[in-house]
Amino acid sequence: MILAKKIQRMAERAREAAREVAIMPTEAKNHLLLQMADALLARKETIHKQNQKDLKEAWQKKLSPALTDRLTLTDKRIEEMAHGLQEVSGLPDPVGQIVKSWVRPNRLEVSRIRIPLGVIGMIYESRPNVTVDAAGLCLKSGNAILLRGGSEAFFSNRILGRILQGVLKKDNKNPDMIQVVETTARQGMESLVRQSGTIDLIIPRGGEGLMRWIERHSKIPVLKHDKGVCHIFVDEEANLEMAEKIAFNAKVQRPGVCNAMETLLVHEKIAPHFLPRIVKKMEEAGVEIRGDAGVRKIVPHVNKATKKDWSAEYLDLILAVRVVPGLEEVIRHIQKYGSSHTESIVTENRKTAAEFLRRLDSSVVLWNASTRFNDGGQLGLGAEMGISTTKLHAFGPMGLEELTTTKFVVKGNGQIRE
Repeated sequence: MILAKKIQRMAERAREAAREVAIMPTEAKNHLLLQMADALLARKETIHKQNQKDLKEAWQKKLSPALTDRLTLTDKRIEEMAHGLQEVSGLPDPVGQIVKSWVRPNRLEVSRIRIPLGVIGMIYESRPNVTVDAAGLCLKSGNAILLRGGSEAFFSNRILGRILQGVLKKDNKNPDMIQVVETTARQGMESLVRQSGTIDLIIPRGGEGLMRWIERHSKIPVLKHDKGVCHIFVDEEANLEMAEKIAFNAKVQRPGVCNAMETLLVHEKIAPHFLPRIVKKMEEAGVEIRGDAGVRKIVPHVNKATKKDWSAEYLDLILAVRVVPGLEEVIRHIQKYGSSHTESIVTENRKTAAEFLRRLDSSVVLWNASTRFNDGGQLGLGAEMGISTTKLHAFGPMGLEELTTTKFVVKGNGQIRE
């Protein structure tokens, strides 16, 4: 009961702070973002010390190398977090933007104007950089945020939240604009998703288990950033050298992230030429291949894929591979097993590519490019809250505009309704 009351009070303070940040001038928000970036860089050693506490527990719990990598804050990643805040400061402020305006026959002037959503509750796993990215985006878009990270990143999230709040306090701004829920107890998460009177939106970002739990327990609207079962299809008319490069990057560069490829689909006509070379390259990088009968006919030594592999998000150096007869089967496979996250086709045939891009409705579909480009920064949005797999309101990388809604502003000159 004590923790539940504490969460309730945090949400109430966030609601009060949201009213302040919603009307904060752009210049003031940008100033705070730049100060936060400087504070992160100035306190690298403090961040490292707290991150090491999380890493020590990760090693003791024997987390996979990919998950440990997601948790690790190197100098480069701290610098990237700071750079992300600097980038967000340079982006146009969406608050107050006129989306559209028109005049009615009775001379009423109607406009749709962007406004903040209000108070965001974010629940996420593993990656402490999310704390900074989400806080920066919410500040710039005029929202207050309550952040509840996973227990595996407790110390990292706590110090990052305190550094950001310290900047707000130093500038005489309400520190409750950015709050980190400093508890690993499940009750804290349960209390957070029940604050329907004060929190406007819950954004969960993590594994399938977290998503299903949030769906069952939240009393607040949920915008899911669900698992990434990402596919690459190597067509019969693909440039095989390009395909090898793209597939390898999509799987190996950072296997523990949601936009990493999990399933590779290969056209049967080029499979005998392409599979031996890509399997060899993947295995040399430590990737375990799980193939269907068509794959194992060509490279017999790989492990046999099961039905569960086609819908698996491994977040690790594991890859499911299937030989397919053509585009129709590719589309059926992705529609059946995919998670509406990211799909890519490698082909030199424009017509085939156009059909792939038209018929698949995942949040990002690509032609001759790695799935790793489904990322707010890579697509020019600056930092991102994550990648929404929910089609209502926002779909795909969620940047500043996706953290706003619109209101109607109507100006009249004495009109009354007849």
